[in-house]
Amino acid sequence: MSLEDAKKQVDQAFTRQDLRGLSFENTFGGATSFLRRRYTKDLTGVDLAITGVPFDQAVTNRPGTRFGPREIREASALQSPDAPYGWGYDPLSEFAIADYGDLAFDYADVPAFPAALQAHIAGILQAGAASVTLGGDHSITLAILKAYAEKFGPLSVLQFDAHTDTWVDDNMDRIDHGTFMYKAVKLGIVDPARSVQVGIRTDNPDTMGFHIIDAPRVHEAGNRAVCDEIRAVLGDHPTYVTFDIDCLDPAFAPGTGTPVWGGLSSAQAAAILRGIRGIDLLGGDVVEVSPPFDTTGATAIAGAHVAMELISLWGWTRRGGT
Repeated sequence: MSLEDAKKQVDQAFTRQDLRGLSFENTFGGATSFLRRRYTKDLTGVDLAITGVPFDQAVTNRPGTRFGPREIREASALQSPDAPYGWGYDPLSEFAIADYGDLAFDYADVPAFPAALQAHIAGILQAGAASVTLGGDHSITLAILKAYAEKFGPLSVLQFDAHTDTWVDDNMDRIDHGTFMYKAVKLGIVDPARSVQVGIRTDNPDTMGFHIIDAPRVHEAGNRAVCDEIRAVLGDHPTYVTFDIDCLDPAFAPGTGTPVWGGLSSAQAAAILRGIRGIDLLGGDVVEVSPPFDTTGATAIAGAHVAMELISLWGWTRRGGT
């Protein structure tokens, strides 16, 4: 693309024709789809769909993650002109990636929400695409996992989090961001023996057999050892990655509902996500970005980078060349 053509790019979320390629639109203007991908409800030919789930009615502390998808999209504009650093390939040019927009749901009919979300993700999968979801509180991951397990069977999960989210809750009608993983195991859609939780630093007596690499161990062992440990547990099993932004220390991501000190740095998270390239990643999400609690925008920026890393990780085993 010539410099003159690049200067004419504007509102790429609506005007771009090709689902592949970087965007050189001014980062400070225009419609803010995720990474300037085209907004579309037509998944024909789409490899990967980015979708938002602005739901935060299952939190135990501070709300606000309903604004997460919008702010993550805006923050992602900073990354849209360049291939992601450290990967050695450009997934935005190699794959057809679309912004599928947000889930439509009735905010006042909370009991109907999980089924609506599961159907939304199932529709993406049925179209032959994978998904990266922008939350929203962490309760949304259960419905997403149900959709994935319905197609692929029981999954390994790689969960980045300050909390295990395995607190006991046998009422399947409840929606709670602290109990969704307990339910996922009880429903048989997640295999805890082949799953890993990274960054944990809150007490929970029932870890349900998950392999836990808590935050102190990450700090002590180093990124390479952590990556080796993750690979050893996941093996070649189909995996879903869920990244709760509170895995990061509040110094790096203050805009979240349940911040806990002693977490990972953004540099550690980036190194680990890049260091596990080659895992069989089916899809992923980044959740718990709550913009009202971060006037700097740093948390949304972190969320946008995590989502870009998930795209790159997903594309690694599907890219052309070696």
